[in-house]
Amino acid sequence: MITYYADKYKEEVIKLILHVQNDEYGVGISVEEQPDILDIQSNYVKAGGNFWVALNENGDVVGSIGLQKKTDDIAVLKKFFVYKDYRGKELAIGTGLYETMLDFAQKHRFSKVILDTPSKATRSHSFYKKVGFKEITKSDLPIQYDYPDRDSLIFMLDLISQ
Repeated sequence: MITYYADKYKEEVIKLILHVQNDEYGVGISVEEQPDILDIQSNYVKAGGNFWVALNENGDVVGSIGLQKKTDDIAVLKKFFVYKDYRGKELAIGTGLYETMLDFAQKHRFSKVILDTPSKATRSHSFYKKVGFKEITKSDLPIQYDYPDRDSLIFMLDLISQ
């Protein structure tokens, strides 16, 4: 089940994010380098974006995705993670999270969604390309924003041309 983030999920969301980033991909990103996850309500929801979690049958967080509003028409996709055991077409948790975020972005008339992802995260790169994101250079970013750069690749989705 995919639902809106609530503070009761905070610790589980942080655990998920750090596990995938550091245990699975060995990226080495601390909570201090991503303070947005310490106050998701302020950094996502109250700022004009949103944040969602995927829950398993026991109500445990198994996936997350966030959308941060940066300008009236540009948002940044962040914290898109799913535990390894919950990935794949059969469960479609990643797809469900992504489609929920995309629906929100379109309803709120964002023209572009951008994201950064570590170069090591090759599985996610193919997903982003499959759903229409194009890899761009940092100099092609329509806005500047802070992110923990781990030899990151930048992708952009043009929602106007979809």
